[in-house]
Amino acid sequence: MSNKKGLLALSPLFLLIVLIAVFTVYSTDATHKDTNLSLTVAFMISSIYAVAISGGMPIKKRVDTYSKGAGANNLMLMLWIYVLAGAFAASAKAMGAVDATVNLALSVLPASMILPGLFLAACFISVSIGTSVGTVVALVPIAAGLASSMHGNVGMMTAIIVGGAYFGDNLSFISDTTVVATQTQGCRMSDKFRVNSLIVGPAALIILGVYAVMGIGLQAPTDIADVEYVKVLPYILVLVCAIAGMNVMAVLAMGTILCGVIGVASYYLGSPLSYDLFGWFSAMGNGITGMGELVIIAMMAGGMLEIIRENGGINYIIDKITARVHGKRGAELSIAALVSLVNICTANNTVAILTVGNIAKKIGDKFGVDNRKAASILDTFSCMVQGMIPYGVQILLAAGLAGISPMDILPYLYYPVAIGIAAFLAIIFRYPKRYN
Repeated sequence: MSNKKGLLALSPLFLLIVLIAVFTVYSTDATHKDTNLSLTVAFMISSIYAVAISGGMPIKKRVDTYSKGAGANNLMLMLWIYVLAGAFAASAKAMGAVDATVNLALSVLPASMILPGLFLAACFISVSIGTSVGTVVALVPIAAGLASSMHGNVGMMTAIIVGGAYFGDNLSFISDTTVVATQTQGCRMSDKFRVNSLIVGPAALIILGVYAVMGIGLQAPTDIADVEYVKVLPYILVLVCAIAGMNVMAVLAMGTILCGVIGVASYYLGSPLSYDLFGWFSAMGNGITGMGELVIIAMMAGGMLEIIRENGGINYIIDKITARVHGKRGAELSIAALVSLVNICTANNTVAILTVGNIAKKIGDKFGVDNRKAASILDTFSCMVQGMIPYGVQILLAAGLAGISPMDILPYLYYPVAIGIAAFLAIIFRYPKRYN
């Protein structure tokens, strides 16, 4: 594919990045403090442009291609999770589950340990359940509630959970990315875990230390209410079922039903934070409606990225990078660049690894890259990128649950940046030595 055609295929993505940057600067400018430019507008403009430049196809086929991406099976699954997560989060909040869990955390943890405590909780849960999405659903409402109670930064506390969620997404034995990375590179999960933990472990410890320092001086509210332990049960149910390996949609449905049972029972027992049956229905409706913008963004992102793939944008990236591989270090850097760029174009780290996994294996075999190191590079760089793109599933979901914009989360995503730096340095300095 020619440079001109390849760059044209990728140009909708370039336009989107520019629009996001402009929107962010404009919205945060003091002279435009009342202007909130939605990401939906950026995706709409980029999507229209992507359809318009798809030459060689009739307009109906272009729209069909776009619609195919917007309605892809894996994307629709995430949209149903958005809907259920919205219903669960809203019904839990309306009946006091968030307040009860926040009060429990404040009564157990000293204020200075809230930030590192949240990060450790997210790391533990994500490793246990192997999914960043499940971790975000379980912990973001609690983090947002803590931020409100302590007059803290909601975006920062939400970012702590998102970062910790990628710890497990990267390392868990039952994570999709771990399974795909090890299968495509032909190595055992335990071997990949050892290499991966040596690379990202120091980064996790550094970020934990950063949060511990940032937590110094935080003041907990002086008037912590009594904990209504029964209202903590929905979150405990969600965590236990997720750790047990239950489907995330089933977990959210069960959590929502339990919220309804507790909320309605509390209503008839005279609890001030509760609702009757129709109040529960109203809360769920509000939660689902609140996810509307995120659903639209996710569908437009899926459509636009399908147009890019159909026009050869991803193949162009792969061809250009693989043509410049020289030596073992260059091979490892090319694998990192491949999975990172494809992840930007697909907004799905598992799909990105699947797309380039076989090519990465051929590059690794040709230049003598240890397959365990190659699997770690694929997984770590894909998690790094997925943890930093504002149109990724996890950040969109976290933003919806916290009631903020994805752009409010991005500046505080320390852990995804840290593992990216750690993985890059591991390539440059040939670390760990035993796997080089």
